[in-house]
Amino acid sequence: MCKGGLPVASRREPRIQIGSPSHTAFEYILLISGSLIMAASFNSFLNPNQIATGGVSGISTILQKVTQINPAYTQWALNIPILLLALWLLGKKFGIKAIVGSVIFPFCVLITSHLGVPTHNPLLAAVYGGIGVGLGLGFVFKGRGSTGGLGLAAQLLHKYSGLSLGFSVAIFDGLVIISSALVFTPENALYGMIGLFVTTKTIDIVQLGFNYAKVAFIISDHTDAIRKAILYDLDRGLTELSGSGGFTGESRTVMMVVVKQNEVSRLKTLVQSVDPQAFVILSETNEVLGEGFKRHA
Repeated sequence: MCKGGLPVASRREPRIQIGSPSHTAFEYILLISGSLIMAASFNSFLNPNQIATGGVSGISTILQKVTQINPAYTQWALNIPILLLALWLLGKKFGIKAIVGSVIFPFCVLITSHLGVPTHNPLLAAVYGGIGVGLGLGFVFKGRGSTGGLGLAAQLLHKYSGLSLGFSVAIFDGLVIISSALVFTPENALYGMIGLFVTTKTIDIVQLGFNYAKVAFIISDHTDAIRKAILYDLDRGLTELSGSGGFTGESRTVMMVVVKQNEVSRLKTLVQSVDPQAFVILSETNEVLGEGFKRHA
């Protein structure tokens, strides 16, 4: 099939149709798998080393030290009331997945409570526990789910206080980590901050992947020649944007092209060979979906 004289690849249907029973089942598999990974990481690394990285799981670690109550029971006791309050004040937009997540995660904590402890080095525990929790949360988020807890509490604070959602989450996690400094030691709280940082970075990796790409914006007096070089020599598509010079007011064409990391040098060489005076802006992008890059889920 051709469009404008150029070959166009036929569009492929996504492997799983969004909203289909198989897609819904896949999301629940991600939710349950993520909860299990989080629970295993909590019981193997964080809880035995008394590292609270925030959230209801961090509170349960602190309360276990004070009351000797199994963390799973504490998480149920906190998750369910917070969920009911969120459903009442914020509506039913969370749906069944939030309910399942609020119940299934403490259950996973309960059934993995007898796992072995690979290390008693708090730094290793913070790093690997943070990776495991981040990996599990990444799966949960990819399944458009939630494990409830302080994430819902942060949404309540965000709605009724006007604070940003990110700051609201930071407040709750910060209070948990400060409490861990009082119950355990300040050093444990510092390890908790390391674990929280590793968790957030791991979530980003799971959500966005390692397939970083570059977006290039090219302004040149030789638009046609550069367009042909990109289309035929680099074998990449491009989009032409209309712009105007801020000083001259003249109309200019801005070419936008997305390339993989290993294509950046070739793109710069092609542009330079056509127009050494071309103005090129390269910017990093974390994820690209579509033809020639990552397929839509």
